[in-house]
Amino acid sequence: MPACCSLRERLCCDRIGLVAFSASRVRGPSLVTFSLRVREAPLLKIIRDITLEVLKAFLPVVLAIVVLQFTVLYAPPEIFLRFLIGSGMVFVGIVCFLFGVRTGILPLGRDIGAELPQHGSVPLIITAVFIFGFVVTAAEPGVMVLAEMAGEANTDATTALVFVVAGGMAVLLTAAILRILIGFPTRHLLAVVYLIVIVLAVFTPPEFMAIAFDAGGVSAGPLTVPVFLALGLGFVSVLTQRSALSDGFGLIGLAVAGPIIGVLLWGVFFL
Repeated sequence: MPACCSLRERLCCDRIGLVAFSASRVRGPSLVTFSLRVREAPLLKIIRDITLEVLKAFLPVVLAIVVLQFTVLYAPPEIFLRFLIGSGMVFVGIVCFLFGVRTGILPLGRDIGAELPQHGSVPLIITAVFIFGFVVTAAEPGVMVLAEMAGEANTDATTALVFVVAGGMAVLLTAAILRILIGFPTRHLLAVVYLIVIVLAVFTPPEFMAIAFDAGGVSAGPLTVPVFLALGLGFVSVLTQRSALSDGFGLIGLAVAGPIIGVLLWGVFFL
């Protein structure tokens, strides 16, 4: 195949594999095994495992604050009682959230990633990944918290910040998926992306630079990380000559630069 072939030709050439677009390949062992892994496991076992994981991670935090309460803090009883009630609610909420992610969101994200190459349309892949990335990032709890906190300093920034962060994440997520399709080295794309970050940081007002890097951190949260990882692994699973380790991972590292660049550009050109 000529080196100058288009992306569409890459989708349809032997390098990727015509078999990748057949229904039998898309529903092949690698995808079916992942999709059925959760469905075959007893729901009670999944809930028990998640509960133990959350308990191991959450209990030390609560115990530490309880010890501080009776040794250093001495907060009013009503505040301490609110903390205990709130901790219980958070514990239940995290368990329910992780249960939903593992049994519903992860299989769906992987199925979507595996389905897109089947159509052999680069515009469809770009459009679907961008919309998917934007919607998921906009729903990320960390992004909402950051926007709310930023809104306390500037009441006009709340909605705009969510759109900037979600848009930046979606653009870089799309670029990361196209990188898998083209076979462009991850290290080169990372170098270009973070060089742009460094250059923009020189010209951005200090307050926007701080928000930009916080935006990059909060955008990789408990919702976006599992969904985007599942999307990438599903995408790679139906492409021949692609490695799940070297190509399926790395999306998050690239995608989180999107909110950073978006907020930096916002500070440079619009304020």
